[in-house]
Amino acid sequence: MTTSPIVDTAALTPFRARLRGPLLLPDADPTAFSESVTIWNGMVKSRPALVVRPSGTADVVECVRFAAERRIPIAPKGGGHNLAGTCLPEHGLTVDFCRLKAVHVDAKKKLAHVQPGALLGDVDRETQLHGLATVLGFVSETGVAGLTLGGGYGYLTRRFGWTSDNLVEAEVVTADARVLTANADENPDLFWAIRGGGGNFGIVTRFTYRLHDVGPQVTGGLIAWPGDRAAAVLAEYAARTPSLPRELTLALTVRLAPPAPFLPQEWHGKLIVLLVVCHTGSEAQATADLAPFRALGNPLVDLVARKPYAVQQSMLDATQPRGPHYYWKSEFLPVLTPAARDAFITHASKPATPLSQLVLFHVGGAIREHAKDDGAVGNRDAEYMFGSAGCWLPDDPNAQANIAAVRGAWEAMRPHSTGGVYVNFLTAEEGEDRVRAAYRDNFERLAALKAKFDPTNLFQSNKNVRPSAG
Repeated sequence: MTTSPIVDTAALTPFRARLRGPLLLPDADPTAFSESVTIWNGMVKSRPALVVRPSGTADVVECVRFAAERRIPIAPKGGGHNLAGTCLPEHGLTVDFCRLKAVHVDAKKKLAHVQPGALLGDVDRETQLHGLATVLGFVSETGVAGLTLGGGYGYLTRRFGWTSDNLVEAEVVTADARVLTANADENPDLFWAIRGGGGNFGIVTRFTYRLHDVGPQVTGGLIAWPGDRAAAVLAEYAARTPSLPRELTLALTVRLAPPAPFLPQEWHGKLIVLLVVCHTGSEAQATADLAPFRALGNPLVDLVARKPYAVQQSMLDATQPRGPHYYWKSEFLPVLTPAARDAFITHASKPATPLSQLVLFHVGGAIREHAKDDGAVGNRDAEYMFGSAGCWLPDDPNAQANIAAVRGAWEAMRPHSTGGVYVNFLTAEEGEDRVRAAYRDNFERLAALKAKFDPTNLFQSNKNVRPSAG
């Protein structure tokens, strides 16, 4: 049996005996191990020395004890959808929650109790049986754990806040192998930290979310225009979005048209501008709120219609397949000034690859109803999220040029930023300066709490907040 130099066979035998779920090694369990370390972003090359698939919280406690005793890095894996691949600590231990995906809905209390291996689609499937939903992201194969711990946003953010604003309780295994309940009354400082602080403070083994009356039918879809209409569409977007009702969320993207059957074949591979639409109000209200955008006229397609909310939540899945190389840069924006729009159009008009795109998400709304220090997530002054989203196939010989193009667009938009950035969109090479930008005024408090809950920085395979010396 082959092991990492830092994990010997003698240590693994008693560890394995204390577990109920399987312990996987690359040589002894090649198929299962490969499944556990294959993640969404094919650019990530780090690999753990071993994987545990826990059967419950007690296995997680054993994993934390083992990692602390052996002084090896440890990280949880939920959906494996993190851009930086933080679930795969080099020569460390990955706790793969693929066996723990249950979702229990309390429809009377409007709460969902969710295990850490659940994907967004798993949660939506169960909550929509009751016409309920919580704030989740845009791709149904994303894991709820990483999304929530990094703040989280999606189609419902404008109505109900960040995902972490809708977290009401969590069960957390801390670095000293304690199992703590964290909520507004019990361990409130830990509860504050995990609502945006990433995986820095422990491994969460249960999430409890507040649910809202949403669906089962919403108005959603997309509208596409030729790329030469991008400036006009963006100008209308900038003018209208600040006053839109919170039931409507719009994302704008410019990219080369994919070979999708819903787009005219003669436009495949040509530049287009897209509005991605989700309206959770009445059909009549949606029609009225979208009228100014439809008045722009002459779209290539208008696919906005009434549909199940769960279908809307998975609409973009095909645009984010597992395996390609993903390299993104992002910023929060307070407004879309003419200069910002010009910079966006200039770089969006020359995508580096057929799979790359520039994106604007409208945020604002409910996130501003909270104090700026309500949870570590912060960034409550954001009206928009800008993303320079690079994507290419693994055999693309122009990887460095593709990265440069992503960075060029980001550098052009940075002067228009709030100064903040979404921690879940940070890439592997981004260091403490960018982590500080993600947390801004909340960073020092996070570092102090890191010293309290993880003074040795056991949980460092993340966008790391080091324990403060104080």
